[in-house]
Amino acid sequence: MNGKAMDGEVPIHSLDRAGTAIAYRRSPGLGPGLVFLTGFRSDMGGGKAVALERWARERGRSFVRFDYHAHGASGGNWVEGSIGRWRDDALAVLDQVTQGPQILVGSSMGGWIALLLALARPDRVAGLFGIAPAPDFTERMIRPRLGLAEWRALESDGQFIAPSAYDPAGYPITRHLLEEARDHLLLTTGGPIPISCPVRLLHGQRDPDIPWQTSLDLAAALESDDVRVTLVKDGDHRLSRDADLALMLRLVGELAVA
Repeated sequence: MNGKAMDGEVPIHSLDRAGTAIAYRRSPGLGPGLVFLTGFRSDMGGGKAVALERWARERGRSFVRFDYHAHGASGGNWVEGSIGRWRDDALAVLDQVTQGPQILVGSSMGGWIALLLALARPDRVAGLFGIAPAPDFTERMIRPRLGLAEWRALESDGQFIAPSAYDPAGYPITRHLLEEARDHLLLTTGGPIPISCPVRLLHGQRDPDIPWQTSLDLAAALESDDVRVTLVKDGDHRLSRDADLALMLRLVGELAVA
């Protein structure tokens, strides 16, 4: 699909990834470019992605946002989704849509995906910015909260519906997602994470989904010495208030010139 731009909006394009159309928007410009990686069940139309795109376009810097398999405007079946599949979607975007060094901006699960990209393409990643990053969230946040009913549903149906403050219908959590994610764990293994680029992490201390201590654990595990963590005492998981967005843009701007 190739959408037409309206009122200056960046058009939607797509690339084929293993038979699935992965939707993306790309603004050309100078490098290092910015790539936004969304969270679990989120899409590229969110406030943080749009604000960052506007910021990048005003400064003539290249920018890409996209939707993973079975997210947003992309194709695919949700039950086939997994951390590895979404990482490979992001790798395809990085390899086929961008050129030169990129700063990866990952929100929630997108922070995990960004870390996996930096490990897979270290020469292409000029920096990482994590917004409430959620590495290993399947192991650290989902599994410990499962009750007998959820385990029975996973065994009988291959999935259960998790309640969510962001979707009244809840989120389907599949057995495939939980099992496949174990191939991509970073913090749970206890070893150092061999990423050496500059890293900035932003986390709200009232985040009900991903504890802010996750960013401290991540900062300690990264091999890079150029790591800074910014905590927002009254910030939630989304960090989408005007003040949160302004802080995000300021910190990304500092990373972009680091």
